[in-house]
Amino acid sequence: MSTPARRAAAIDPWQDPKAEPLLRIEGVTKTFGKTYAVDDVFLDIYRGEFFSLLGGSGCGKSTLLRILGGFEVPDKGRVLIDGIDMTRVPPYERPVNMMFQSYALFPHMTVEQNIAFGLKQDRRPASEIGDRVAAMLDLVKMGQYGRRKPDQLSGGQRQRVALARALAKQPKLLLLDEPLGALDKKLREHTQFELVNIQERTGTTFVMVTHDQEEAMTMSSRVAVMDAGRILQVSTPANLYEYPHSKFVAEFIGAVNMLRGTVLEQQEERVLVHCHDLDFDTWARYAEPIPVGTDVDVAIRPEKIDVAEAEPSGVDNVVRGRVVEIAYLGDVSIYHVQTDDGFVLRVQETHAARSADPHYNWGDVLYLVWHARDAIVLTA
Repeated sequence: MSTPARRAAAIDPWQDPKAEPLLRIEGVTKTFGKTYAVDDVFLDIYRGEFFSLLGGSGCGKSTLLRILGGFEVPDKGRVLIDGIDMTRVPPYERPVNMMFQSYALFPHMTVEQNIAFGLKQDRRPASEIGDRVAAMLDLVKMGQYGRRKPDQLSGGQRQRVALARALAKQPKLLLLDEPLGALDKKLREHTQFELVNIQERTGTTFVMVTHDQEEAMTMSSRVAVMDAGRILQVSTPANLYEYPHSKFVAEFIGAVNMLRGTVLEQQEERVLVHCHDLDFDTWARYAEPIPVGTDVDVAIRPEKIDVAEAEPSGVDNVVRGRVVEIAYLGDVSIYHVQTDDGFVLRVQETHAARSADPHYNWGDVLYLVWHARDAIVLTA
């Protein structure tokens, strides 16, 4: 998992009861035939946020983005920007700009002309247009490419031109539709940090649609996880990963071991769960009371599981298993360990010391250990 690149603020606006959202979505619903693309969504996004709508194909994130941009009108609900109802205001009259996945640059225009296009449409003075274009080229580090055409640029350069054009009119809200989808992995990772730095320098509120969880985790101040037109959880990247509210969110954000079980006992902020998959009782973290007999899921992240070659004592949870699969990824190794009950657990081990060999081999018997605080109980 990448570390979120956001700089810490004195107080985050969504935690400040006095803060007013820049964007307020109130009960927005959009259907296509009998299908609910967006289903009764409520959401507040604050000034200066880099906010991501994250979900798989068909979850409704792109439809919601198009509603924010004015390209779709909701069946019901309202969209307010800076306190003004924009629900039925056309796109060209909104303080909003959109950067499309395809970038949509004009092929017959130079880089400078592409960036200046929206300003000319607004009939801005020539001197203002020239100054703004120069500032945007400097912002995205494309000053020496101003007279080139789009077909003379790399994918990453075209992406930066599209961003400069979208920011040139100084919108209150910038919408990004899968902005890095056309870039290769290495360039995409570099551009993630570039985008965050540009967003922080301009102070513009960004709302990005992506299906890439790592992209959302790296770039966003907060993330909304969507499925079937609904928002399942909104939180910071770290909280989504460490404290998911549902099985769907836990499985969508990063790798996870999911165990089905039944509550046997509750003690303060932890519960004892009998795991059916392992025929094993495990202690897990859960602060709220859960009635004995409740069916739950227990989520354990692969990196939270410690590995020992000899059976340890005095720990919360220990399971024995045998290595059946190994994946070497450079910085980490992934082990699939099959327990005596036939259930396979995924374990991740970081390579702190330099070595070309995995720590363990196929067939090795290992003891898997995790603390109660690292096992999360998820109720239906």
